[in-house]
Amino acid sequence: MDRPPPTRLSASLKGLAGTVLTLLQVRLELLGVEAQEEVVRVVGLLLWGVAAALLLSLGLGFLAVFITVALWETQRLLALGVFATLFLTLGGIATWMAYQRVRRESTLFASSLAELRQDREKLRS
Repeated sequence: MDRPPPTRLSASLKGLAGTVLTLLQVRLELLGVEAQEEVVRVVGLLLWGVAAALLLSLGLGFLAVFITVALWETQRLLALGVFATLFLTLGGIATWMAYQRVRRESTLFASSLAELRQDREKLRS
């Protein structure tokens, strides 16, 4: 049995469904690309951050030992006190900066969300 030719409404609805699916696919692909970019950025940031923290810590430690040994006969307690205060102050500042960054809102998927909002507004009008 042959089907009657599709009406214009059903063809239009199929076209609309195809367009919506294509639009959804593009938006999901954009989400995937943004997630990959964010992972690469965070991994690089972590690697460089760990390297910087390790090397700076070693450098400051050796500097503190060097100055303490140089002042061993005269002012060793003063040198140790100054370095302890310096390191604790810098550690407190670093902790506060990390806390501020954690509290800051993430921009992950911001582009995708903006595009979806635009799509929604266009469909409503």
